[in-house]
Amino acid sequence: MSDELTYDYIHEAFDFLPDWESRYQFIEDLGKKLAPMDDTLKTDANRVHGCMSMVWIKAEPRGDGKVVIHGDCDTSTIKGVVAIVIAIFRDKTPAQILDVDADDRFEELGLFDHLSPTRHVGVYAIVEHVRRQAGDLLAA
Repeated sequence: MSDELTYDYIHEAFDFLPDWESRYQFIEDLGKKLAPMDDTLKTDANRVHGCMSMVWIKAEPRGDGKVVIHGDCDTSTIKGVVAIVIAIFRDKTPAQILDVDADDRFEELGLFDHLSPTRHVGVYAIVEHVRRQAGDLLAA
């Protein structure tokens, strides 16, 4: 499922779920379903600094000019957030990734209304890490 996970699917699921507790469980389920990240990609260069959890993100170019993003985390909730971030940037070129307003997406989901300030900072660190890697791909 994680290979086809889209932001639209997540947004529809959030709209359907009756309360934050159900949405929180959905986020954890997304984390459990996220495709495993190859251990060779879990390097310091791919580690997201600024998260209390151990998070790794690697954006790589595809043959069609778009980017595939791999991610992993040692906690299920933040791993679910990683899955959401990957879905937000799915099937985009590096330039499109830099143009996406991730804040708008998180606002649509109401995600920041229910995450602790520490997790909020970590989510921004994940998004900025993706943007930095997309910028590197664009410059290459």
